[in-house]
Amino acid sequence: MHVHLTRIDPFDAAAVDTWWEIYATAERADRGADTPVWTLEESRLELQQRTDTIERRAYLARIDGEVVASARLALPLRDNVRSASIGVHVTPALRRRGIGSAVLTLLEGDAQAARRSILNGETSWPYAAGVDGAGIPGREFARRHGYALALGDVQSRLRLPVDAALLDGLETDASAHSAGYTLRSWVGPVPEEVVAEWAELDAAIDTEAPVGELDLEARTADVADVRETEALLVQQNRTSYSTIALDAAGRAVAYTQLVVSGDDGNAYQWGTLVHRAARGHRLGMAVKIANLRMLQTHAPTVTSVYTYNAGVNEHMLAINTHLGFAPSERMGELQKRLT
Repeated sequence: MHVHLTRIDPFDAAAVDTWWEIYATAERADRGADTPVWTLEESRLELQQRTDTIERRAYLARIDGEVVASARLALPLRDNVRSASIGVHVTPALRRRGIGSAVLTLLEGDAQAARRSILNGETSWPYAAGVDGAGIPGREFARRHGYALALGDVQSRLRLPVDAALLDGLETDASAHSAGYTLRSWVGPVPEEVVAEWAELDAAIDTEAPVGELDLEARTADVADVRETEALLVQQNRTSYSTIALDAAGRAVAYTQLVVSGDDGNAYQWGTLVHRAARGHRLGMAVKIANLRMLQTHAPTVTSVYTYNAGVNEHMLAINTHLGFAPSERMGELQKRLT
């Protein structure tokens, strides 16, 4: 069996369609027909984005001319330049023939050629299967190929709308601990007067949140990156809902962001972070409540919010539980070092 891996042009509509179809079909085969995945147009536009911070590559794998798998490789260009993120999806009907292993080997070769020595990947499994995912095909595939479980995450789902009385009670409790702080919420781009502080909080989340055994460097805070991401969201028909907490000096010390997909109708929790110096004032709860209220006001047709948290992040998991989130799946953040 000879597998030929070809990088595709992100502006080749037919190739991207095929690439995405294999990805979506494989994810749904493993995780359920209703599992949320990036939509075709969201994926296409991300691949087409031109940015100085990351290089994204998409591939199709063929055997004797027949497409059998899709793959992706993401190469950070500014921070964490020793690392690469990878993904492999094999057409479900063609699994257990060594195709995934062959594609992974070729993909690792491309990462190594790009001078990357730390490979990151992820795989999901049912929540009831436990924190290690032992016995789950995707997890065992990764284990066989040397990918260690560096951080275990919990996916949680909140069904909307949230009862107003519940939010009122939680807000009253949070307010009693957050005197001296004010909240500010908006839909769309971050206001210019707070965007620099937003960029700092958003960059810090990569290393301020629990990282387990992941080898990660701090991300550079850059307003231009924020604006670049916002422009992509508009192209992707996504809408951002954001809330910050300001201290007495008017400095942003906490933030949260929900992004609604205009294609699938779900809301996805992006970052939530409270600056270390401002913790202990229920600001995490406060910003999330304000953001949920705004979401329900401006996007009443959204019926679900999905979020991921490290399994060891008991504080944030407790906040989500109080808000009504329920565990729905687990995800393993995997890492392998190349020699």
